[in-house]
Amino acid sequence: MIARESIDDFGVLILVGGEATRLPGKLTLETGDATERLPMIARVYDNMTCGRKREVVLSGKATFARDLDARLAAPLVIDRWARRGPLGGMLSSFAQMRARFVFVAAGDAPLLAIAFAERLARAYEPGDEALVPSAHESEHAPPSLEPLAALYDRRAFIAAGMPILRGGRGALHLVIAAMRTRLVAIDDAHALTNVNSPADYAAFRASVQNP
Repeated sequence: MIARESIDDFGVLILVGGEATRLPGKLTLETGDATERLPMIARVYDNMTCGRKREVVLSGKATFARDLDARLAAPLVIDRWARRGPLGGMLSSFAQMRARFVFVAAGDAPLLAIAFAERLARAYEPGDEALVPSAHESEHAPPSLEPLAALYDRRAFIAAGMPILRGGRGALHLVIAAMRTRLVAIDDAHALTNVNSPADYAAFRASVQNP
């Protein structure tokens, strides 16, 4: 059994390998205010690395430009399985990480902060293998899950995920269903906002400039 307090020592995996077909190059788009130039991936990295020192890894297909690479002081693990979505990237990186628990953050979620991961960690109970945020979009709809802003037992994820990947499937919800998963209800899904399209980016920029 793992003591409750051990969950505090979790690592962070930032996913940067998406295809971005609707908004090419989105991870390098500016996300700062009028006085600050800050590429989206740099903002996410800063949000995930403030506070205590943690193991941080990037998961992707290739490096960024030299100056941006130098700013992201974390190793990059190249996806072993091309075009297998987040599951392939997570399995590739989890195999090389040391932390028992890992918070997974999408590189296109500029409002996500380490405090959100710490909130999930506080919900941990011995035996949990995944802590996944859930939100009700309406009282008549089932809760929506956000597996790319979730905390995982790294070894349990590998054990559950590899058979699914090898079976030709890549859906994270299948892995979550195979693990001892605790859903953590959240009241405000704003922190989970993803920038997937030009409209998403315009809305985000407007919120930064006019908070």
